[in-house]
Amino acid sequence: MATRIENIKSEILNWAITRAGNDLEEFYEKNTNVAEWVEGTKKPTIKQLENFTHKVHVPFGYMFMQEPPKEELPIPFFRTGDSPREKVSLNVYHTIQIIKERQLWLTKYLQETGYDDLNFVGEFDINNDCNEIVNDIRNTLQLTQDWAKEFSTWEQALDYLTLQIEEAGIIVNFNGIVGNNTRRVIDVNECRGFVLVNNKAPFLFINSSDAKAAQMFTIIHELAHIWLGKSAGFDNQQMLPADDPIEILCDQVAAEFLVPAAYLYDKWKSSQNFKSLSRIFKVSPIVVARRALDLSLISKNDFFEFYNDYISEFYKKKENQGSGGDFYATAKKRISLRFAGYVNNAVNEKNLLYRDAYKLTSLKGNTYDKFINDYLYQV
Repeated sequence: MATRIENIKSEILNWAITRAGNDLEEFYEKNTNVAEWVEGTKKPTIKQLENFTHKVHVPFGYMFMQEPPKEELPIPFFRTGDSPREKVSLNVYHTIQIIKERQLWLTKYLQETGYDDLNFVGEFDINNDCNEIVNDIRNTLQLTQDWAKEFSTWEQALDYLTLQIEEAGIIVNFNGIVGNNTRRVIDVNECRGFVLVNNKAPFLFINSSDAKAAQMFTIIHELAHIWLGKSAGFDNQQMLPADDPIEILCDQVAAEFLVPAAYLYDKWKSSQNFKSLSRIFKVSPIVVARRALDLSLISKNDFFEFYNDYISEFYKKKENQGSGGDFYATAKKRISLRFAGYVNNAVNEKNLLYRDAYKLTSLKGNTYDKFINDYLYQV
C-alpha cells in the first residue's frame, strides 16, 4: 500500500494553486483529488504530491511548510502609467530567478578570475542630461551617431547592436518562455523586459515574444538603466514609460539614441512616412513613430492608431508563420553566446561541474555538448 502524507496544510495547497495563476474552484473541478486533500477527506501519496508540485511549479519541500513563504520581487517592476507591481506572474518570477542565478554565478566567476568592474555601471544619475548619457553609451559601444546606416535593415542593426553590447561586458538574453519550456509563455503585456544591474555582470532580458520592432527600443531603455545603476522590469505598454523619473529618463535616452532629434527634424521636412524614415534611421517604423510623438510632430491619437495597427499586423503574420525554427539558433539568443563561453571556460578549467553547467544554460547532456561544440565561440 502506498504511504500517504498526513501533514499537508490546506493553506499551502491553496497558496500553491493560486500562485501558479489558477482559479481555486476551476482547479478543484479539474483535480478532484486535490479538493479532497484540502477538505481533509483524503491524503495524498508521495507520487500524487510530486505530480501536484510539478503541475503548479512549486518545490516539493514547500508542501511541508507551516505557512506560505514570502516571495518578494528582487527588482521594482514598472507599469506604464501606474505604480510598480508588487507581484508578477509565476512565469515572469521564475525567469527573473533564472537570470539572477546566472548573474550570481558569473559575478563570482569574474571576481575569482580577476576581471575589473565595468566603469560605466551607475556612471550617471537622475540629474544628468539625456544627451550626456546617450553620448557615453555610444562611446562605450564604439558607435557613431549614424552607425546604423551601414546596415541594409533595422533587423541587421539590432543584431549588430546586441553584439556590441555584449562586447562591452553586458549579457543579453532574448527569450519568450521560461527556460526551454514552450508551455510557459511570458506575456508581453506583462513583461517586455528587465535588467539586473551590478558592476561586474549586468544582464539584460528581452521578451522575444515581442515584435522585433519594439525590441530595439527595449534594449536601449535597459542599457540606460545600467548607466544609471538601477535594476528594473517593465511592461512599457505601447512603448510608453511608467510615471517614474528614472523610467522617463531611460525612455528619453532610448529615443535619442535610436532617432536623434536633430536628424528627425531635418528628415521630417521631406517625408512624414514612418516606413520610409525607418529605412533611413535603421529602426522599426514604430520607433520612428514613437520619436515623432516625443517631439510633438504627431498626436497621441496618431501614434496609438499606427502602433496598434502595426502590432496587430505583426501578430497576424506570426500566427501564419506558426511555431518551429532551429532550436540551437534560438538557444544562442536565449542563453547568450558570451555567457555560454564563460560557462564552458569554467567547465574546462574544472571550476564548474557539468551538472551545474546544464542548470545555468538550461541545456542537458548531448544537447549541451552539441551547442558548445557546434555553436559557441570562445570568450
